[in-house]
Amino acid sequence: MATLHAGAMRSIAPINASRRDWLKRTGGLALGFTFGPNLLFKVFDARACEDGLKANAWVHFRPDNSIGIMCPTAEMGQGIMTSLPLILAEELDADWAQVEVEQAPAAKDYINPAYYGVQGVGGSNSTRGYWMIMRLAGAQARRIMLINAAQFWNVPMAECTTAPGKVLHAASKREFSYGEIAVFSEVVNNPPLVTEHDLKPRAQWRLIGRDVRRVDVPAKVNGSAQYGIDVQIPGMLYASLARSPIANTPHPLYGTGAENGPLSFDDTEAMKIQGVVKVVALDHAVAVLGTDYWATVKAKRVLKVVWRKGELASQYHSEAKKTEWAEIARDRNKGGRVVGNAGDFGVAFEQAAQTVSAEYLTDHVHHACMEPFNATAWVRGNEVDVWVPTQGQTWAQQVCAKITGVPEQEIRINTTFVGGGFGAKTEQLMTAEAVLLSKAMNKPVKVIWSREDDVKHGAYRPLSAQRMDAALAADGKVTAWSHRLVADSVLVRARKIVWDKNPGFDGSVAVGMVQPYDIANKHHEYVHQAGGVPVGYWNAVGNGFTVFAVESFMDEVATKLKKDPLQLRLELMTDARGRFVLEELRKRCEWDRPRAGRALGVAYNHGGAWNCQIAEAVEVSVDRVSGAIKVHKVWAVADPGTAIQPKHLRQQLETGIIWGLSAGLRELVVIKGGEVQNANFYDYPVPRMDEIPDIEIHLVDGAPGPVSGAGQIGVAPMAPAIANAVFRLTGVRMRALPMLPVRVKAALNEQVVKAV
Repeated sequence: MATLHAGAMRSIAPINASRRDWLKRTGGLALGFTFGPNLLFKVFDARACEDGLKANAWVHFRPDNSIGIMCPTAEMGQGIMTSLPLILAEELDADWAQVEVEQAPAAKDYINPAYYGVQGVGGSNSTRGYWMIMRLAGAQARRIMLINAAQFWNVPMAECTTAPGKVLHAASKREFSYGEIAVFSEVVNNPPLVTEHDLKPRAQWRLIGRDVRRVDVPAKVNGSAQYGIDVQIPGMLYASLARSPIANTPHPLYGTGAENGPLSFDDTEAMKIQGVVKVVALDHAVAVLGTDYWATVKAKRVLKVVWRKGELASQYHSEAKKTEWAEIARDRNKGGRVVGNAGDFGVAFEQAAQTVSAEYLTDHVHHACMEPFNATAWVRGNEVDVWVPTQGQTWAQQVCAKITGVPEQEIRINTTFVGGGFGAKTEQLMTAEAVLLSKAMNKPVKVIWSREDDVKHGAYRPLSAQRMDAALAADGKVTAWSHRLVADSVLVRARKIVWDKNPGFDGSVAVGMVQPYDIANKHHEYVHQAGGVPVGYWNAVGNGFTVFAVESFMDEVATKLKKDPLQLRLELMTDARGRFVLEELRKRCEWDRPRAGRALGVAYNHGGAWNCQIAEAVEVSVDRVSGAIKVHKVWAVADPGTAIQPKHLRQQLETGIIWGLSAGLRELVVIKGGEVQNANFYDYPVPRMDEIPDIEIHLVDGAPGPVSGAGQIGVAPMAPAIANAVFRLTGVRMRALPMLPVRVKAALNEQVVKAV
């Protein structure tokens, strides 16, 4: 291997005094990218510096051969800190052992085009959004290495190639490591343009599609990983906030929810507690600040606060709301917004030989992340630093800018590890609270939500009521299908700017209604109803209830037709990939094999924009005395298109399955008069390890396609698969989630009464 000594570097590529001084003065250049219709990728400036070469905003080559690669979004257990840099490293032809992954700052360079045009993550959009960006960034950085090596050797660049971590010139048998090139590289005056045509063909991939060790795991195992709740700033204060008993989670960008804020408060007893420094009223809460977290918690408990009472929220009763909205769902005179319609449902339904109808209800569910909301802020004039476990760096900047008046691009958002996100950490209320209090106290302030704060003041998955109708012809064909969904909107509160552009429709709530079944006359309708309590993003959001209705109803139609439910799906399936996963699932779970005391249920979920197809089957038993459902085994067959890391993908599907299991069997938030009745894990239970079934996941090699989002696709089929299995075993149809033992037992008892 060719080696360079200091004299050679100076004689070949001198770093002159003016250039060195300029680099010191500027501290490097911010890099910008442009994307044309053909994903043309351009870097405005590469920057050379004495510690190596920053080829673009994503890649930093260092003289010791290490390569810094930016991860643009939050690591919240989904492994994205490994997968995204791996994509770039593939095109860079990097030696993965030399890669050092860095958390990107909040900056326009790292915007996710698949996620509202902001830097953030949600809806399984990380890999899909950054896939092409990171491949092009890697290809460009590789090209810069080739250019510099070719110039050094004075040979045509076309004669040079790369191997992991180095550039080769076969004709002269010379090679340079990327680190060696970084030492002598000059600033590239005309940075190379790269397009999709410059990317590696799939056959040459050596990293994508192969499993590597996740980069975040060692720190999490040895305890050195820093979550938001771990942040410590010298001299900082802690803050605990008393909040209205009425569900009250205002959105800091749009102001919704502050109508339930404090009218007055008495802090006499709170100020007597040692360590308490001050009590501050905010629009929506009363904050206790102190030098010790537990002091602030104790003080919060003895505060006397008189609260405003929002009219709409205070009248909200979740149990009654399901009944009210079910009436709306069955009343076709109350119209909403349609999506994916075809033919004429009304005419086909009138002409049907027979019809099938059913209604499905789902309760609110909560995120229950292991790490509750927290944020640490330090506001000092125009200097704003925030440390926060967030899914939305751009939104965090926007909130800080709104509060402080400091331009967004000058606000530093330090993204920590996120101890569970699931859509909850797109929320920025904790960020706003920390910034408001730091500004008021002129000190760094760390806000921590208690577990009770987290459970009682979340932004829950919307409650829903759904009406399903189908028309059947005399020959057994399904000729018409109708799906009416009534639910509140996430966008009205969380992304009002998006709602205002298309009022009346929330794609995150209505997602999953349209599935690829061959039915000539289809009607899908979302009827928005405002409940007054905060609803927000949740793992798979609308899929959790829309797919429950679709796939449960598909089984009800099959029962009416006296057909095997899996066979009916295969007959109606129009998507080739969907058909393949269903057929493969049939073989894997031995669908036709009888089971003593147990039964199988099946459900399918079309990936849609996620580009991941999945079918799931479950084997269940039912305790007829208690009504408890036991899931013994789960089979899942998924076609991800392109799997970045297969083992990692299986892990993501497993977590989705467990989420779906939990939401289907036990999770619900009860709200009475606007007040959340749950408080902690004792009354909002999540599965324990000994309750997790055997999970068998198979990835199929479909036609190579775009990458998919797999973090949420496995959630939705679980509940309908369980409900379908319970019906095949007991003859009882469960149409409400969660399928609590008391609900199952009531249905079994009703079955006995009807039989008598």
